[in-house]
Amino acid sequence: MLSPKAALGAILAASVLTLASTQPVAALDRVKVALVYFSPVFDTGWTFEHDKGRKKMEEILGDKVEAKIVENVAYGPDSLQVIRQLAADGNHLILTTSFGFMDQTLEAAELFPDVKFMHLDGYKSRENMATYSLRYYEPSYLAGIVAGAMSEGDTIGYVSSFPLPAVLRIINGFTLGAQSVKPGVKVKVIEVNSWFDPAREREAADALFAQGADVVGQVTDSSAPTLAAEKAGKLVVGFHSDRTSFGPASQLTAIIPIWGEFYAEMAQSVLDGTWTSQAHWRSMAQGTLGLAPLGEMVPQDVKDLVAERTAALVAGELHPFAGPIRDQSGTLRVAEGEVMPDDALYLMDWYVEGVEGKLPE
Repeated sequence: MLSPKAALGAILAASVLTLASTQPVAALDRVKVALVYFSPVFDTGWTFEHDKGRKKMEEILGDKVEAKIVENVAYGPDSLQVIRQLAADGNHLILTTSFGFMDQTLEAAELFPDVKFMHLDGYKSRENMATYSLRYYEPSYLAGIVAGAMSEGDTIGYVSSFPLPAVLRIINGFTLGAQSVKPGVKVKVIEVNSWFDPAREREAADALFAQGADVVGQVTDSSAPTLAAEKAGKLVVGFHSDRTSFGPASQLTAIIPIWGEFYAEMAQSVLDGTWTSQAHWRSMAQGTLGLAPLGEMVPQDVKDLVAERTAALVAGELHPFAGPIRDQSGTLRVAEGEVMPDDALYLMDWYVEGVEGKLPE
């Protein structure tokens, strides 16, 4: 989990969601934006959605923006070399789209103080380096409602990547959503220790089905869980992309990021000279997240319930982490009548009651 130093950084990041720290600069006529991807641009998944956002940014801003992408960038020294070269090439805004690029992005930002950098899901920042993330736990809660309503047993599976706070928020939000319609349901987690490993994701999904799950969710990036569900005659909640084409009989829905308008907004702020270093944590109400269309197998009453809860969530009348909430040990984490604050959410390092999965000490 997070070290004390990392935890302090996360607290500071979460506490400055609206705090500007850079000085105004001159406006530009045209902005050069570069995006760094850890994988190739496949036809679905994490990088695909970011690149779709890049294309939408270009559509919105037209000839005011020039965008460049670098795919399949390895973490570590290779990524530092790529990021530094993009800065040296005159890009005004560099977006590094994976947690694994955080330290290298910071190092490059220190070397190029006149370039704006934005790092996804990180907690380190400086005057010319901002962080950005999405409140994935919101659509995860809604997807959990669908999964809980559609499950015929008492066990739902989850294929997880790493025990990071962002991942735990997703799984916990999903579990709370499922429990809201099926009290007592358990969510069994198997970690594959990778963001993208189709073989291990398929193995994990198959194992969860063998252990009694009839629905699985995922916080990984391949279509393997969907394919496993389709073959087994089970159900699945996808992540990052709508994978209905891979599982027309199995996909209930999928949790979808929507990057285009946000990327256009950031590029426009660099154009205007109004860009500031801050921690962006965007929500469904801001149009950066959503669910893929619910599958045909989902009955109308469940669709109506999801629509009702979505409206309440967007209006601020519903919060997935409203108490009472207990963790795996039964300890009360959020009291009745309270809502978990952002700094605690950002640092989440525990599973809610009902999740079956062991976290590292």
